[in-house]
Amino acid sequence: MKNILFGFKQLSLQLPLQLTKQLKQLFLVLSIYAILSPASLSYGADKLAVMTSFSILGDLVQVVGGERVNITTLVGPGQDAHVFEPKPKDVKNLLQTKLLVINGLGFEPWAQKLIKSSAYKGESLIASQGVKSLLMPSEKIGAKPELDPHAWQNPNNVMIYVKNIAATLTKLDPAGASIYKANSETYVSELEKLDAWAKVQFEAIPKSKRKVITSHDAFGYFSSHYQITFLAPQGISTDTEPSAKQVAKLIRQINSEKIKAVFVENMSNPKLITQLSKDAGVTVGEALYADALSSADKPGSTYLNMMRHNINQLVTGMQKN
Repeated sequence: MKNILFGFKQLSLQLPLQLTKQLKQLFLVLSIYAILSPASLSYGADKLAVMTSFSILGDLVQVVGGERVNITTLVGPGQDAHVFEPKPKDVKNLLQTKLLVINGLGFEPWAQKLIKSSAYKGESLIASQGVKSLLMPSEKIGAKPELDPHAWQNPNNVMIYVKNIAATLTKLDPAGASIYKANSETYVSELEKLDAWAKVQFEAIPKSKRKVITSHDAFGYFSSHYQITFLAPQGISTDTEPSAKQVAKLIRQINSEKIKAVFVENMSNPKLITQLSKDAGVTVGEALYADALSSADKPGSTYLNMMRHNINQLVTGMQKN
């Protein structure tokens, strides 16, 4: 711009006054256009606008999309998606996006209401599509088992999430196909390494010791994949409360099986598990990350970091059993 201005001044000295005025007007118009044109704006204006339901999905979409996506996450780090209620600003933000990514499997009961109330016409992706779902057994007589939505607790399922995300981003942004393919393949490789490492850690612990108490029943897929028994006084959703009978039963099991691995999750109220550990005479370990990532300054800031942290803590806890 400075070079153009200098050139304009040099030219204006050599032209008649009337023509110089016209050139000035033209230069002003061109300057304004240059400032306001998309080419002069940050790359963010050209990115694919994506909304994700919660922080773990936000991380996965960012990994696959890289610099080609601009992500808004409804339920952020450390927040509980089970009890989330969309606000008017969320409706406004959704209408400005091209893609909404949700987990599915009943994890976001509020999602369809948000889509309907906003009259959203963009693309939607259920990231868990293709995952072999598990059921949560119910202790209530006659009650139907619920789908367990926490499929991301198995890295093999996250590989499916990532492939679904890459396919949908490619559909909406064909020009970025090679980038989405490369990013997703690299990440799948990282997930395979994570899974292999985790299996080595857990295989070193006798099966009789692979028992853990958590505050929220969110580790069904993890339990099934790595052959670890998880016991929780709270049900599948954090908005439910266990009965006194359930808590008493769990305390008896802790004492009889000498379980020392007791943990609370980052988005759960620690009061219940703290009281439980006090009554059972055990110490609560470091927080696990189940339904939400942590802030950037804590160990669960990405999916890979979250899983490594959880695995290390679980191994340490189970070794005490």
